[in-house]
Amino acid sequence: MKSLFFKIFVFYWLAQALFLILAILVTLAVQQRGEFAAWQGQQSKVFATAVQTYEQGGEEAVRRYLDDVREQLHVRVFLFEEHGTEVTGRPLPRWAEAMKRGQVPGPRDIWQRLTPSPFRHQILTSANGHRYLAFAVLPPGPFGPEGVPSLFLLIGLFSSGLVCYLLAHYLTSPVARLRAATQRLAEGDLSARVGGENSRRNDEIAQLVRDFDGMAGRLEQSVKAQARLLNDVSHELRSPLARLNVALALARQRSGPQAQTALDRIDLEANRLNELIGSLLAIARLENGENSKLDTPVALGPLIEAIAHDADFEAQMRKCRVDAVIVEDCTVMGSDMLLHRALENVVRNAIRYTHEGTSVEVRLEAGEQAGAEQAVVRVSDSGPGVPEDVLDKLFRPFYRVDDARGRQTGGVGLGLAIAERAIRLHGGTVRAKNRPEGGLVVEIRLPRRAPAPLASKLSAFDENAEPAVRAQGD
Repeated sequence: MKSLFFKIFVFYWLAQALFLILAILVTLAVQQRGEFAAWQGQQSKVFATAVQTYEQGGEEAVRRYLDDVREQLHVRVFLFEEHGTEVTGRPLPRWAEAMKRGQVPGPRDIWQRLTPSPFRHQILTSANGHRYLAFAVLPPGPFGPEGVPSLFLLIGLFSSGLVCYLLAHYLTSPVARLRAATQRLAEGDLSARVGGENSRRNDEIAQLVRDFDGMAGRLEQSVKAQARLLNDVSHELRSPLARLNVALALARQRSGPQAQTALDRIDLEANRLNELIGSLLAIARLENGENSKLDTPVALGPLIEAIAHDADFEAQMRKCRVDAVIVEDCTVMGSDMLLHRALENVVRNAIRYTHEGTSVEVRLEAGEQAGAEQAVVRVSDSGPGVPEDVLDKLFRPFYRVDDARGRQTGGVGLGLAIAERAIRLHGGTVRAKNRPEGGLVVEIRLPRRAPAPLASKLSAFDENAEPAVRAQGD
């Protein structure tokens, strides 16, 4: 019973049903006790009148009288002569047969166990000296054939259930919408709102919904402002960097051989700065989106083979290789350029940290998760791996497990961040885990159908971005 709606509905319904049943039982108990008390005062008179009616009017007259008693007082009366014959000639029920033999019937249900016995008997002597035996059964309890109709109980239970259902829906519907909006916000859709401003409610839940919408709005503004700042700063750095490259070229022409070492160093650092700016622009464009289309079918098999072929050529410098294993080709909807960039960054990151003489495997296969078909790409290396407590931090911008190792490899911690945002843009997920035999495996899952609504709202980088934006994986 994990659902709040189900808990509220069931508990309120049980409470309402219990209240309804107890109210009915208490009312009937009070009513029955009153009827028993009223009968106790009339019993002798009714029995005596029945005897008198029989002696004066015969069988037909006493039958009419006893029928009137049953209709008006809801009491069934049987009158026996002293030799045991019922004066009306009616068939006797079992309880009357038992009482005729001197046996008082036991309680037939729980109700009769809790209330006084409904069976009564009395011996009477008429004016002419004849003896009679009168039996009577008082109105049954709520469980008897003349008690509370089952239809009445069903109507009561149904009406209380309907009221509880509406109450539970009223209380939990904002919570369900809040949960859905929270999930969308967690997936990166900063435009997610519950819609609390349009609600007429003014209770605590409605205030919580409005607070969430306000928080989501401020969060969206903050993230967009940060992305705009990152984008603006990156663009502003491009101009002085371009002038620096021009000045560097002029310095090479005007300086002698003794200055070449320093100028080469300036050129190296300028190129690194150019790559960093390009990566920052890529991150900003992935966060904000600029004229991207994610509705193109992309065959991952040929794409991975091309990436592996290019990466294998580069891996020769580290005396390792890159192998592509296509178990099943998969087609996804998205951007060929974005997916190429994301997968290439992950593969190059694996090449950077795998041990010499080993191989990096890029494996593509079909998968399924939560009933949805997926394309699964696993990039495995034979490197040292990373500590378990930082696996979820690898895809943060500028995050590096070891700053010293980052300086040695030239990475700045943006390659995997770019890959993660590109994959998320396509409605997919990416995560890293250590291999039992050593090394790291990065698993990428992409839906084998049109991307989620989030992906259709966002967009990737500008198609005309500079080549420097193709950042190396880290």
